[in-house]
Amino acid sequence: MKLSKTINAWCSYDIANSVYKLLITTVLFPIYYKAVTNESYNYLGIEFKNTVVYDYALAAAFLVIAFVSPLLSGIADYGGHRKKFMQAFTFIGAGACAGMYLFNGNNMFYGLLTVVFAAIGYEGATLFYNSFLPRIAHKNQHDRISARGYSWGYAGSVILLGINLVLVMKYEAFGFSTQLAPIKLSFVQVGVWWFSFSWIAFFFLKDDKGDKIHHHLLKQGYKELMTVQRYIFSHIVTRRFLFSFFFYSMGLQTLMLVAIMFGQSEIGIEGSKLIVTILILQLLAIVGATFFAYISKIFGNKLSIISMLFIWLGVCVGGFMVQTVTQFYILAAGVGLVMGGIQSQSRSTFSKLIPDNSNDTASYFSFYNFAEKMAIVFGMFSFGFIEQITGSARNSVIALGIYFIIALVLMWRTPLNKWIPLKTESE
Repeated sequence: MKLSKTINAWCSYDIANSVYKLLITTVLFPIYYKAVTNESYNYLGIEFKNTVVYDYALAAAFLVIAFVSPLLSGIADYGGHRKKFMQAFTFIGAGACAGMYLFNGNNMFYGLLTVVFAAIGYEGATLFYNSFLPRIAHKNQHDRISARGYSWGYAGSVILLGINLVLVMKYEAFGFSTQLAPIKLSFVQVGVWWFSFSWIAFFFLKDDKGDKIHHHLLKQGYKELMTVQRYIFSHIVTRRFLFSFFFYSMGLQTLMLVAIMFGQSEIGIEGSKLIVTILILQLLAIVGATFFAYISKIFGNKLSIISMLFIWLGVCVGGFMVQTVTQFYILAAGVGLVMGGIQSQSRSTFSKLIPDNSNDTASYFSFYNFAEKMAIVFGMFSFGFIEQITGSARNSVIALGIYFIIALVLMWRTPLNKWIPLKTESE
């Protein structure tokens, strides 16, 4: 039986917001940022590389959302306002992306503010978006639907990136004076794309009937959050999974955020070649998300995630040793195959660990979100700090490999096998 319109609409939000992850955090904005900013900046008498300043700005954004989102999720669960919060963060993120058009390198503080607010908008909206998954589908469908959402998102973002790749490479034919001009225009395109496609999900996803938003919801939201916290810390499977997820998120999320700048600074790959690399990587991610959803169906989520963690560990070792453009392409292919798989599997695995018929899905995902965001904070900070003191991002990549080793040990000791795989039921 075909998936319901609600599930399809939920998956469509990945099409809406994935363009931010690809064009803003992964490809075009890092290229633009490197081109218009100085090599270093002096803050409080200390010289910081421009890439390190960018890393710290992203870390600050994730720190904000990590501490704000749990309380908002409790309010959303108690008052039934998941979609309202999802909409609010979407508008913040899309607006900030469009605002990046005005960043020119001379207004550094403004540029970093758009980076921070775009990240806050994306991460906040994603929290409430993820919380709808256990509310619209049975647990035995979560792996497949989560993978479908990521696959649609990768496909959609590839379309917009492909359009912009043509504009960047043939900029003179389209009337642009420099390659940076169409890149600036792409920031507006991301904001419009994200805002426009999100309305498909907003139309079909429904909030529960609950209290209107007012001051007493703050207290009730906090109580809701504490109830979920007690459950998580009293259940060994959920607790160990989140700890493992925290450590491997430190590695994989940081690698995905710094990949472009790493290719530029350490390998010397030019921007247009990096864009082509990322396009191929996104297509491989679609294959990876679907393939590892199948592996999970046959062997369970635990084995599926562990196998991907070994590949990520190999990517870190390869990142330290890579010297040529060809080697970088091979490394990127490996990242592509496991990038979509581990993200979709992490989301679906955690959704299965939420108690059946729970009304606190946003609160549960707020702990998932908190673990991921704090992982990015520590991951980005450690990456930037090690690069700052050693002068090489290669040493930072090795540090990320240590996080994957810790995650592997924790995941191996997590008794997920008694939860999954689940019996297959027709959709």
